[in-house]
Amino acid sequence: MNWRLVSRLLGLLALLIASSMLLSLPWSWPQCGQTAVFERQALRGMLLSIGVSVLTGLLLAAVGRRPRGTVLRKESLAVVGLGWILCGVLGSLPYLLTPTYRLPGVPMSVADAVFESISGFSTTGASVLTQLEVPENITNCEAAATAGLIAYVPRSVLFWRSFTHWLGGMGIIVLFVAILGQLGAGGKALMRREVPGPVSDTLRPRVRETAVIMWTIYFVLSLVLTAILLAEGMTWYDALCHTFGTMATGGFSTRNASAGAFNSPLVEITLIVFMVAAGTNFNLYYVLLRQPRRPGDSERPSRLRLLFQDAEFRAYLAVIGLSTAVLSAVLLLSPVHDDGPASIRHAAFSVVSIMTTTGFATENFSEWPVVSQAWLTLLMYVGGCSGSTGGGIKVIRFLVLFRVLKLEIERAFRPNLVRPVRIAGNRVQDAVCRDVLLYFCLIAVISAVSWLVLVGLEPVTQWELARQPESVRLTDCASAVAATLNNIGPGLGVCGSHGNYTLFTDSSKLLLTLLMLLGRLELFAVIVLFVPRFWTED
Repeated sequence: MNWRLVSRLLGLLALLIASSMLLSLPWSWPQCGQTAVFERQALRGMLLSIGVSVLTGLLLAAVGRRPRGTVLRKESLAVVGLGWILCGVLGSLPYLLTPTYRLPGVPMSVADAVFESISGFSTTGASVLTQLEVPENITNCEAAATAGLIAYVPRSVLFWRSFTHWLGGMGIIVLFVAILGQLGAGGKALMRREVPGPVSDTLRPRVRETAVIMWTIYFVLSLVLTAILLAEGMTWYDALCHTFGTMATGGFSTRNASAGAFNSPLVEITLIVFMVAAGTNFNLYYVLLRQPRRPGDSERPSRLRLLFQDAEFRAYLAVIGLSTAVLSAVLLLSPVHDDGPASIRHAAFSVVSIMTTTGFATENFSEWPVVSQAWLTLLMYVGGCSGSTGGGIKVIRFLVLFRVLKLEIERAFRPNLVRPVRIAGNRVQDAVCRDVLLYFCLIAVISAVSWLVLVGLEPVTQWELARQPESVRLTDCASAVAATLNNIGPGLGVCGSHGNYTLFTDSSKLLLTLLMLLGRLELFAVIVLFVPRFWTED
């Protein structure tokens, strides 16, 4: 292990996080009104957080000065795994050093802060915060928070947690590679560990160019969405925060009722369109932009046709369409909704939000019919496309799995059959098929073990205080595991779309934090950190 090189890269990453915190300072500038005192405290806390992050970065960079060699397999795994942990720890400082309350009169603990920070960077959107807005009837915010009447959260902290979504959406390491151009082949090794999906041909030899283009597409789409939300009546603050949550498929909102607080079908349709765009493989946008132009080639397919030639993208849209139709019918046939357009609207928003692992909500789907909740839970595991900002297992893995199962069923009665697995006419390598099957097995094992551990960690008294029966604890813990492992955020029950994770103990929050990292980095970049031989052998 090249420790100096790893330390240097981690130090530069810490400096990147420190510089990102600067964007939260304008939102912590003291204003006249009931929150002025807390905003001044928040400004000091943000400045202190930046200072600690800068000092950490300088110390790590000093330890790793004049490194030799380049980033190889082990170094790339270490930098990605440790880098995300470092970002999560540094990102938790604003929650700890500012007057941020998770419950009335209860400030954030270390476990709460790390949970919220990793939830932001991993684009999970799970939260322990219970009150994002100051009630209108509160005239003295400082006195009300001190007396334990409200759970105050500074605007700068809310902006920072939304911005961590945006940083983690396309990938901190991808941004790191785009900015730091002298990594060479090491940059490709780093990106391979962070770009989600089983197929690695999305990375071109000129890896920095690829990283810059992907981040440029991401940035431009974010600008367009912000402009549209501003035109639809949002403030700059709300428009930016909801853009970060949408394009990163994260789901942090500035409102207690999430996207439903705006009560605007136009806003909801806009968010649906951009959530679908964010859940699409960004390599498709790259290919469309880089499509070669041949003079006189009139038979060249159109860009739109080229997009729909992708098998994963077609399957992705098909699952969204089928799920929307099923849930719309269920809602219409239930006493929840008797309005057809409203049923379709809420069903479509919930399906896209869960499928893309965004986690925005317009309604509390925990109160929908059980079959709707079960369908949405399955969508949690499907997720978006490979190479997107969405979480979950990814659509392409399900396509590969179904092709392998179909081939194995046929081999049961035709044992001499020799046929490769193909998707859209392209052969899938045996190594990719093996990796996909292994990934499904690991997800199943991790889900089952984590559920059992979480149930064991959670005392029955917690659910008794919430007036929930013992059986609900099992389903709530199961949905919490599914929601964090697949980077969705809201689950069912106490951690539903109108709930939060405050009820869970600190030890449970740390377990769920680990699941968020496992889901975002697709298991191996985190698992190897717990293998002793990874650190000892050369």
